Amino acid sequence: MAEGNILFLPVKDFCHRNVVTCSPKESVLAAAGLMRSKNISSVVICEKGNPVGIVTDRDLRNKVVAESVDPSGLKVRDIMSSPLITVQENDFVFEVLHRISRNNIHRVGVVDIDQRLVGIITDSDILRLQSNSPQKLVRDIAEAASIADLKALHGKIQRLVLHLVGTGVSTRELVRVIAHLNDHLLLRLISLLREQQFADLPEAFAFVVLGSEGRREQTLTTDQDNAILYADELSEQEVARIKVFSETLIDTLIQIGVPPCPGGIMAKNDFWRRSLSAWHQALSSWLKKPTPENILNGSMFFDVRTLYGDKDLERQLKDEITEFFQHDQMFLTRLAGNLLRFKPPLGLFGRLKTSREKEHRGQIDVKKAGIFAITEGVKALALEAGIMQGGTRERMEGLVQKKVLEKVMAEDLEASYNFLVFLRLRCQVQAIRDGRQPDNYITLARLNHMEKGRLKLAFEEVKKFQEFLEVHFRLHLVR
Repeated sequence: MAEGNILFLPVKDFCHRNVVTCSPKESVLAAAGLMRSKNISSVVICEKGNPVGIVTDRDLRNKVVAESVDPSGLKVRDIMSSPLITVQENDFVFEVLHRISRNNIHRVGVVDIDQRLVGIITDSDILRLQSNSPQKLVRDIAEAASIADLKALHGKIQRLVLHLVGTGVSTRELVRVIAHLNDHLLLRLISLLREQQFADLPEAFAFVVLGSEGRREQTLTTDQDNAILYADELSEQEVARIKVFSETLIDTLIQIGVPPCPGGIMAKNDFWRRSLSAWHQALSSWLKKPTPENILNGSMFFDVRTLYGDKDLERQLKDEITEFFQHDQMFLTRLAGNLLRFKPPLGLFGRLKTSREKEHRGQIDVKKAGIFAITEGVKALALEAGIMQGGTRERMEGLVQKKVLEKVMAEDLEASYNFLVFLRLRCQVQAIRDGRQPDNYITLARLNHMEKGRLKLAFEEVKKFQEFLEVHFRLHLVR
């Protein structure tokens, strides 16, 4: 098995099943004796079969020995670390590594669907410090000491994706890896900038990502889409420091290798850096007047996700958006209507039509031909249903739960979306290997017969979805 694939196997295949446990009422001395007799470095604390904490040799060292506490009167509950960080047994190994990295721990409990302990897994069980592994990159990013280090790691992320595309990793998980690593890179950059230049920044602001980055759906051509929100009560001096910080951050991202947004949707630009009240005013203006420009801006912002800073600022704006769409849906109607202009390239008898442009003759822009209609159409339905969180796939699941989409339709739509994204990513990888700039075009002649058939079915599904949107939003009444 290729080394990248192990990250996408379930935890249950790797965890230790014979977990040593004890009660929170047990004495610390008894727990320490148990650990010594079993030659282990931790014991999981369970109550009625459910894990409630963990005691490690570090807990004994830091909370008992270093504090000169008499252990004879201590119970396990007095020193245990709680709650125990856990994953589901069907979660991927990559999720374990994410929890370990995020919480700065060495072991994670494994639970079943009823939250009962079934095993434990440690970083030493799964970490394979090889060049083509996401966990190695996560660790390297966390230890990066300079902008030059981060620039080199950005290149490694691309090389990792080139490697994983050929290993059979699912499109959904591959995109998830890209988003996860990009998040870590950005967070480490912000941390370095704060340490080196901006220790005086106020706390009441947030750096947010938008569009595909906000949905965690980046591929190899994703550029920057971000913004800054800050509290109204900040002083002029504090706002000025945030401005300098945002300009430095975006310029450094470009230096690292993350392309700027051609449309200028970046936190360094005043339009995308505002106080909370100014953002309220902007959103109100966009929502009440759905011009093409306002639809573009609003749709980009609806995917907002706080990467760093005060998440309450994002929550307040999302609450405003949700409340607005409860009584006024003209913006969503216009948004859905705009999607009908992006027709799937299906000709007579279902034949696939390619671009007539000289530069892209024989090619199809899969983003414009299908991906865009799916992501934006699902977004419009989700906003109408009050679903503000998650990416396209999670929104589809929410729409099924709310009975907006039939389960079969959602499954077909997701399968089509996954296939289109896979083709897009594969062609981007090939472009990089050929020394070309990656884009959203696929060359029809390079697809085999089966892939052409699947592509045709995917576009037919997009067409069917657009017809659903036309009926759902009653677009015939607003033309």
